[in-house]
Amino acid sequence: MRVTSKGQVTIPQHIRLKLNINPASEVEFIEEHERIYLVKKRTDNCSRLHFKKLRGVASCGMTTDEIMHLTRET
Repeated sequence: MRVTSKGQVTIPQHIRLKLNINPASEVEFIEEHERIYLVKKRTDNCSRLHFKKLRGVASCGMTTDEIMHLTRET
């Protein structure tokens, strides 16, 4: 495997498939006993899915002023 002038390498397809590494995936390098391991970073899928459900336009029938009044109420 060759390293580019920018320090990049291509992860072989069979490894990407095995580890489920996609273009948006994050990986990290772990150094252990003079060896370097490529590990897919764990992501908090629960919070990501939670926020994904909330994505979009909120329509509660209230004006911005009414919402601001509710959020600033003590």
